[in-house]
Amino acid sequence: MGNVCSPSFSCDDTISRCLHCTVRKARYVCNLQDNIHSLQEELRRLTEVRNDVKIRIIVAEQQQMKPLEQVHGWLSRVQEVETKVEKLKEEECPESRCTKSTYKLGKKVFRTLREVRSLRQEGDFKDVAQPVPENPVDERPLPPTVVGLQLTFDRVWRCLMEEHVGIVGLYGMGGVGKTTLLTQINNRFFDTPNHFDFVIWVVVSRDLQLEKIQEIIAKKIGLFNESWKNKSMQEKAQQIFNILSKKKFVLLLDDMWELVDLDQVGLPIPSRTSVSNKVVFTTREFEVCGQMEAHRSFKVECLRYDDAWKLFELKVGADTLDSHPDIPELAETLAKDCGGLPLALITVGRAMASRKTPREWEHAIEVLRSSASKFAGMEKRVFSRLKFSFDFLPSDATRFCLLYCTLFPEDYRISIEDLIDCWICEGFLDDHDGIEARNQGYSLIRNLLHACLLEEEKDNSVKMHYVVRDMALWIASTMDNKKEKFLVLTGAGLTEAPSVGMWKDVTRMSLMDNKIKRLTVSPTSPRLLTLFLNSNYFKNDKVNYHFFKSMASLRVLKLSHSDLPCEISNLVSLQYLDLSNSIPDRLPLGLKYLVNLKCLNLEYTFRLSRISPQVISNLKMLRVLRMFECGSFLDSLVEELLGLEHLNVLTITLHSNHALQRLLSSSRFQSISIPSLCLRGCRLEPFTIFSLASLRHLQTLHLVECNDLEDFMIACAGEMKKIREIHGFHSLQNVYISHSKLRQVTWLILAPNLKHLEVQNCPYMEEIINIGKLGEVPAEVMENLTPFARLEYLILKGLNNLKNICSNALPFPRLKEMSVHECSKLRQLALDCNCGLERKIIIEAEERWWKQLQWDDQATQNAFHPYFKSQLD
Repeated sequence: MGNVCSPSFSCDDTISRCLHCTVRKARYVCNLQDNIHSLQEELRRLTEVRNDVKIRIIVAEQQQMKPLEQVHGWLSRVQEVETKVEKLKEEECPESRCTKSTYKLGKKVFRTLREVRSLRQEGDFKDVAQPVPENPVDERPLPPTVVGLQLTFDRVWRCLMEEHVGIVGLYGMGGVGKTTLLTQINNRFFDTPNHFDFVIWVVVSRDLQLEKIQEIIAKKIGLFNESWKNKSMQEKAQQIFNILSKKKFVLLLDDMWELVDLDQVGLPIPSRTSVSNKVVFTTREFEVCGQMEAHRSFKVECLRYDDAWKLFELKVGADTLDSHPDIPELAETLAKDCGGLPLALITVGRAMASRKTPREWEHAIEVLRSSASKFAGMEKRVFSRLKFSFDFLPSDATRFCLLYCTLFPEDYRISIEDLIDCWICEGFLDDHDGIEARNQGYSLIRNLLHACLLEEEKDNSVKMHYVVRDMALWIASTMDNKKEKFLVLTGAGLTEAPSVGMWKDVTRMSLMDNKIKRLTVSPTSPRLLTLFLNSNYFKNDKVNYHFFKSMASLRVLKLSHSDLPCEISNLVSLQYLDLSNSIPDRLPLGLKYLVNLKCLNLEYTFRLSRISPQVISNLKMLRVLRMFECGSFLDSLVEELLGLEHLNVLTITLHSNHALQRLLSSSRFQSISIPSLCLRGCRLEPFTIFSLASLRHLQTLHLVECNDLEDFMIACAGEMKKIREIHGFHSLQNVYISHSKLRQVTWLILAPNLKHLEVQNCPYMEEIINIGKLGEVPAEVMENLTPFARLEYLILKGLNNLKNICSNALPFPRLKEMSVHECSKLRQLALDCNCGLERKIIIEAEERWWKQLQWDDQATQNAFHPYFKSQLD
């Protein structure tokens, strides 16, 4: 049988536990009233401690400190225990209480008393708060109606987040929205935390103070204290570096006017592939982007009209725009006159918000156009801010050259070459008149472009923004300079020249783009140096013989798109004469008496059929002679041109191979710059392009009606190598080919800076670039030859046999516009899909032709379809 296990118990232990339990329960009941009294007393003490802690918290918060989490937790537990005590009071009712309920109540009171005593002891905090750590990003105020910056913002943000670029520059003219864009970037970091430990905003301004920048950074990263001011700049830089080199940060620098040495400040310099460190800055000077070694630079442009109108509409308000049916159309006119500049749109829009009659709007348009500085708010809010850029220009010469640009009409494309010609003859360029002067002129224009006071246009020209021009006219009118007085009446609808009294003391006058039919006055203008009479209707027989008699100091005279007054031969001080696009059929013999003439412009004078012998050769001081697309007689002038000792710039049209060879073979012309050359109707034998490649400054080449020329080809690899060695065609930017027998123009791959290519009415043209022509060229010669790497405009018209632009798809990284017309056999565009994704390209062609195009794939077709613009079939 199995063993039997029986449990055994200690009777004494059992009795002891029961007795202990009974005694404890008896205490809950017997000591109930004493415990209740003690609980009330302890709760009172706890409340006092709680109140003291709250007062300490209030004081700490006033000192910008944050309460500790453990203090928050303790206060919550105090509140909970207070609630428990209140409920115990409700349970305390002696009449209805039985022994069992008294025991339960006593137990609760005892435990609550113990909890209250514990909380009171815990409330003896040494510290109730700690300093608040700086928010990584401080959100900045942003106007509720930010218009037109989203596309630029998206590009910049994508660059910062995806391309891992370290230093980014945002540049543009004053009032265009650079600070607003930078604020958007700052606030996007605020909305997307945890990317960076610090996002630091610094306003730099014109008065650059590196120690002030250090102080702002120090406050943000917790370094600023009483001892900070006593440290040297180098010590501060080291402390900043010690912290930021271990952190992820973004530094936003607003309104920079010159280089900020980040190393001196103490910042770790972000690399081109930086992920953890970023620097983004705004500036009006593109030059600053280069000085800061920005890895990417973005120009903040003026608003397109749709966005400009939206902003203007918001500032004027619907109530005003709806107050009269004529006001919306007038408002659109006024908005256009602001030129898309947000600062001007906001200023003008606010000024018009209370104007509810059409006459007020008509008057406002008149004031803005005739004297913008008198328009409410323009001088104080707009011109004064733009003037900072003017004042910051590097020299008085640069500032005056900007004022000189106001002599041209609004929205006028100013030829850079023409502008420099004027400046040389005016004597602005350090008394130079050779290549050094032209280089200095280009440098001045570059300064104005980099300051965003001029805008770059195609065909080597510039333009002044409406508001910048108005600002410059305001400055010219307020100049405290007795030596200069401007009178600018361009596009004013004048039918007669200003009255005699208005000419007095004027030094620079422009009457361009009017409807002046006669010059009947006899002004006395002994101080007049510059006179622009371009684009008027007067004829030679409607000019007073004495009109020019009292202009003994006149140096620059513009008569383009006008007739040629005979009596200009009296202007013995004249150094610049512009007759381009004018209509004379011959130049008067009296022209030869302008012996001080340095620049003569006869370009596009197609009707000019005769220049009297010895007229040109008698102009011994000529430095610049422009005869591009001029008449049909120039071949006989070549010998006269060879006698001009000081000539350094020549543009010309030639009609024979003999004249071309005579020109190019002359040692005299080896030192002459020939920026524009037209070969028209030449009987050219098939020959190599080496002679043309030797023209180092050639920018524009026209080949017209060269019907004997079938294959303008590269003869051999050795010659191609020579052309590359002399940097042949490196200056070539514009090529126009018309009515020739050419089958291809593969040689254009040697023009790396080509911007504009136009090929028209060449019935034998089969391909623009024929890769087969390059088959025997060695690889080392082909290195870095990317066809059309800088091409912006491609125009193909009347090429009935054209089958390909190129057999391979090309990236066309800078293409802006392509126009195809009457090219029925062209079935494919040599466009790489990727070149249409980053920017807008206009493709203008017939609808029928576009529908018949063949694409490599659907993705390529989809990429370019939105950019198609239909021509009339």
